[in-house]
Amino acid sequence: MSICIVPGGGISPDGTSWVHCRPAFFLPVRVLSRLFRRLFLTGIEALHAAGKLSFFGELADLVAPNALRSYLAPLRKTEWVVYAKEPFTGPAQVLAYLARYTHRVAIANSRVVDVDDGQVSFRWRDYRENGRDKIKVMRLSAGEFIRRFLLHVLPDGFHRIRHYGLFANGHRDRKIELCRRLLDVPQPIAAAEDRDDADGAIDPHSCPCCGGRMTIVETFDGPLSRSHHARRLDGL
Repeated sequence: MSICIVPGGGISPDGTSWVHCRPAFFLPVRVLSRLFRRLFLTGIEALHAAGKLSFFGELADLVAPNALRSYLAPLRKTEWVVYAKEPFTGPAQVLAYLARYTHRVAIANSRVVDVDDGQVSFRWRDYRENGRDKIKVMRLSAGEFIRRFLLHVLPDGFHRIRHYGLFANGHRDRKIELCRRLLDVPQPIAAAEDRDDADGAIDPHSCPCCGGRMTIVETFDGPLSRSHHARRLDGL
């Protein structure tokens, strides 16, 4: 499943004004549906031509290019469904909802109940039940648990989040600053504080890759720490 977040407007070609979308207009759903259909089917044919697709069982005959082309032909005339609707509240709530899926692992540590004798027990939610019976405990072998966990790990070359347009990495700061100026939106207070912090000094807890602020979640005592040395002396 792919999720795209697009703004309700954009910067004019000459960069002097913000162009709003039409009132009561959300998305050209039919155009979006046919565009996605074309890109999806074209992508399948490109992968097939590059020898990156494998077919087995009843689909083994699709190895031949003509066979695959005939198989995909009806799909080009079928109306594909693109589910699109406006948010019930606002963009802030939509981003908060998506962040729970894009910035988390497959299962939280709090859901793991027990790990012993090569078995993993964890809580899961059964939406067919009501009340307290909705929360249940599943027990799997360690190998099966790891297999299911790895299903949520992206293959090499895939990115969980890609930024385009205004938020592309090459010009994100410059474009966002221009959008704020055209829309007469003040700069966020937090961003201003970070920029003026310590007269331009480097934050000791900033990420060396992206420069973002890092939060210390937990500190472990190393072999050179005073507390670790004190415990060794007490043990003697």
